[in-house]
Amino acid sequence: MKSRILSILFISMIAFACSKEVEQAYVKPLEPSSIEPNAGNWKMYFGQPSDYTIPAPKETTSAEYKAELEDAKKVVANLTSAQKSAVTYWQAGSVGRWNEVARELIARYNLAPEPNEDDTYSAPSSAKPDSLPYFPFANPPYASRAYALVSVAQYDALVATWAYKFKYMRKNNTDALPDYPSEEAVIAAASSKVLKFLFPGSYPTQLIENKYNEGRMVGLWSGKSVQSDIDAADILGKAVADKIIAYAKTDGMGTAGGNLTIQAQYAEAALARGITNPWKSLDVPARPGMLMKFGEVKTWNFDKATRDAIRPAAPPALNSEAFKKDLEEVRGFAKNITREQWSIVQFWADGLGTSTPPGHWNQIGLELFRKANMSEVRMARSLALLNTAIEDAGICCWDTKYYYFYPRPNQVDPSIKTATGTPNFPSYTSGHSTFSAAAAAVLSYLFPEEKTNLEAMAKEASESRIYGAIHYRFDCEVGLTCGKKIGDYAVARAKTDGAN
Repeated sequence: MKSRILSILFISMIAFACSKEVEQAYVKPLEPSSIEPNAGNWKMYFGQPSDYTIPAPKETTSAEYKAELEDAKKVVANLTSAQKSAVTYWQAGSVGRWNEVARELIARYNLAPEPNEDDTYSAPSSAKPDSLPYFPFANPPYASRAYALVSVAQYDALVATWAYKFKYMRKNNTDALPDYPSEEAVIAAASSKVLKFLFPGSYPTQLIENKYNEGRMVGLWSGKSVQSDIDAADILGKAVADKIIAYAKTDGMGTAGGNLTIQAQYAEAALARGITNPWKSLDVPARPGMLMKFGEVKTWNFDKATRDAIRPAAPPALNSEAFKKDLEEVRGFAKNITREQWSIVQFWADGLGTSTPPGHWNQIGLELFRKANMSEVRMARSLALLNTAIEDAGICCWDTKYYYFYPRPNQVDPSIKTATGTPNFPSYTSGHSTFSAAAAAVLSYLFPEEKTNLEAMAKEASESRIYGAIHYRFDCEVGLTCGKKIGDYAVARAKTDGAN
């Protein structure tokens, strides 16, 4: 099916997309192609390594260190079967494994709230995450932000870790990389604290805590670390997470929702811009549009003025020939979709109960990163570049959607039946297209030899929404163009972050 079979690299994605489960199967142990001795000098998203302090380690010749080393050897000699299994699991790379945890949580919480008895909807509350409706509703915009926050926390924590590793150069010669502080433990501390902030309910808190308790100790259990390596990493990782959480509390997400009153205001503004049939919710009962003010959330790689500057031009007028042409194409797919097109729709659907389109592209990215034998710090950088671009894409797309408030095809023509349901937000532009083009732009920069494959995948993801009768072709083509521009801003950062 077009791009899905362009490269053997992506064959495993078929099972992932069909099952809608986050794959956490066996992955070969991480064997980095470089220890990245200069990574402590790479540009962080927030501050610099010297902003964080950890105790100076004891020398390897000291009695204290020798005692720690002996204790560590005793632990390794007496591992339980559960600890041995944990070592095998985490040796695939802590950055990737924590990304899988994030995708698992997003898939579990990507469920739209049910209506109340009076046909109203209650918004999920972080203050009562275990009460219906459960918090969060991890829809695609929320997911894009979650992936970005976790990835940036991992990256900043690892850059600081590398700075201290090569400052102190303490190691017990199990490998070429200095041990202090532990990279596994710092990833566990940073990732777990950010995820608990994003998913505060009792179930995710327990899951995250279990993964943290396991992930932080794997360096000791595998014979790489002593306890002080882990303790220092814990201090560092949590301090980085605190800075990321402080940023998240002020990025605008807290006011990104909306209600039917705000929705009516958007409709009036769209009428003033010439949209003669503004979008309306087709849910029964009518539901407020998904995260109407997500377009106001702070972007990572450019400012609000740039967001406005790259906002696409207005879509075709509803009485124009361009509109009629694309609407007729949607009607055709609704009536006569082929088996191959149906399969493409399902492969890229990424709807409720899945890790969303951003999660799909995280899985694609991890396949590439693992194949390239990236170090933990380089993998974290790659995920941070990918996910900040994806969140920026979501922000810009949602800004465009609610600016133009353009109707879906089946609102204009109720006879159109979609293949995967109707998303509860305006049509123009396509979120799948914008997310996918931004992701493909970043991944193509990191892996230029895969550029043709990646761009074909983004195009297929985009066209899947036309085949499914959810979007007009202009929604998708403009989304791809805008997404590519957004991804290029993350690429510009990558060219100047010192990692090349």
